[in-house]
Amino acid sequence: MAGHSQWKNIKHRKAAVDKKRGKVWTKCSRAIIVAAQKGGGDLHFNPSLRIAIDAARFANMPRDTIEKAIKKGTGEGVVEHYESARYEGYGPGGVAMIVECLISNVNKAAADIRVIFDKNGGKIGVQGSVAFSFSLKSQVIVEGASEEQLMNCCLDAGAEDIQGHGEVFQVLGAPAALAAIRAAIEGAKLTIESAEIVWIPMQTVEVDAETLSDVERLVDALEDHDDVQRVYTNLA
Repeated sequence: MAGHSQWKNIKHRKAAVDKKRGKVWTKCSRAIIVAAQKGGGDLHFNPSLRIAIDAARFANMPRDTIEKAIKKGTGEGVVEHYESARYEGYGPGGVAMIVECLISNVNKAAADIRVIFDKNGGKIGVQGSVAFSFSLKSQVIVEGASEEQLMNCCLDAGAEDIQGHGEVFQVLGAPAALAAIRAAIEGAKLTIESAEIVWIPMQTVEVDAETLSDVERLVDALEDHDDVQRVYTNLA
């Protein structure tokens, strides 16, 4: 099965985790708090919380820090409130970008994101100006598997696309299929590295080395902002 390659984004994300662990933990905490606020503190009945906790574990976030974030979300700890926000725009070379945030101050966050785009050769757009060229998908990254193993266990669970790079595979499906795909992979005793809902570009673009460096600088600046959770691009 063929599909979009996200290996550069995955590699970039891992490097960011290693480089900015403390900041990543802050972002993970916010995601856990919001998930717990919306669906409660039991991950067995709150798929969003399970996704957020998995991301925190991927970032090697301590268990007690995860538990504190859950308590904040359920009202047992210090109360913190965040709102989901999505910003869209274009980076250098016309690269399409989606920026997902969890924010406490809407006006400040919007101004900050706009300044980051402007200072790094990008341009922020209106809601919907970029999202139409992406699809929201469930994504499960599996390590130490084969395409045949994944096809055998995932297709009936709703997998739409399986693509590999070495022994690491990306399994894509509809957002609603995430739990079923994950359960099928776990049932096959395969190692899941991450499971989440992501934006996948319908078409990708290639840029020259200089433009790529400029885009990466913009992505780094956005990811360095505390309110930003994830940045997606349509880079090939």
